[in-house]
Amino acid sequence: MRELTDFKLVPADQQGAATLAFSGPMTVSSLGQADTRLRSLGESFATIDISAVTRIDTVGAWTVWRLSRDHDAKITGCSDEAQKLVDAISKADSNAENVRAHRMPLLTRVPAHVGEVIIGLGRGMLQVVGFLGQIMLSAGSLIRHPGRMRMKALVHQMELVGVNSLAIIGLMSFLVGIVIAQQGAVQLRQFGAEIYTVNLVGRLTLRELGVLMTAIMVAGRSGSAFAAQIGTMKLTEEVDAMRTIGVSPMEALVLPRILATMIMMPLLGFYSAVVGIVGGAFLSSITLGIPFFTFLTRIQEVVPLHDVWVGIVKAPMFGLIVALAGCYQGMQVKNNAEEVGARTTAAVVMAIFTVIVLDAFFAVFFTNIGWG
Repeated sequence: MRELTDFKLVPADQQGAATLAFSGPMTVSSLGQADTRLRSLGESFATIDISAVTRIDTVGAWTVWRLSRDHDAKITGCSDEAQKLVDAISKADSNAENVRAHRMPLLTRVPAHVGEVIIGLGRGMLQVVGFLGQIMLSAGSLIRHPGRMRMKALVHQMELVGVNSLAIIGLMSFLVGIVIAQQGAVQLRQFGAEIYTVNLVGRLTLRELGVLMTAIMVAGRSGSAFAAQIGTMKLTEEVDAMRTIGVSPMEALVLPRILATMIMMPLLGFYSAVVGIVGGAFLSSITLGIPFFTFLTRIQEVVPLHDVWVGIVKAPMFGLIVALAGCYQGMQVKNNAEEVGARTTAAVVMAIFTVIVLDAFFAVFFTNIGWG
């Protein structure tokens, strides 16, 4: 049977001071009933005797210290362990200690923080390059042993990345096409050149906005999902279990997602551009008086073929960046569920930022080779 805390109130001596004497263990598991009786205790006492206490923990020490504080009583009979606990609790509860972390002066704190961020970015870039190297090694291994390729996982990821996102990408592209046509027509009308709205919509959607907006949507939709899925598997030690049984997480988790995204991005980008052109044609037929099919026929005349190739060439690179960011951030999860959310956010930010920077480099490159 579990031993419980007990106490008794020793009557007053000649000086008129009563003593509250405890006995037995004073631990969190034994103080429940005694604490209820103590709170209803109406008599006063001047001394608290814990010499008969067999064991004491932080909860027991806090109970003794609280009674001493509330009744202005002296604690006697403390063992070395009990005295250390009571002293520690009295210091903590008095709020006399400084609990605020030390902070450097502003003029040194800000440069120090900026330096830490820059160093962190540099280390992060090296880690991403290392992660990309692991992917290339795994891809080379699969090329040498094609039987290890997980085709079902690849097709499943292609469905999740591509087929399931057709609706949202189509709706977004249709609305973007309408906005481009409407805003472009407003500006071109000042010069009586509304007919060039066809050129604006066609070249802008096929060359830039179709694949760029698709990459941003895939980053927000699939890149974040990659980070959350792999991060959760890291947190629940499923990735470690895969390594234990001899399954490569790069081949089973990372490569199918990266290949699926790279394969589907050109198709999604072209689909987005086509739907954007349809949106522009729809608005032009209503507000500019350009017949719908005349708009589409005019697209074939004014849009050079290399604009289509520009979008198709950029799409796999954007897909690689989006999937790489999601998988990399997911594999970095280590500690807790909060880090899964932080890494998911970082994956989306990293993917969108890198895609936009790379798109700027592509714009300069294609202009220099005569595809401007």
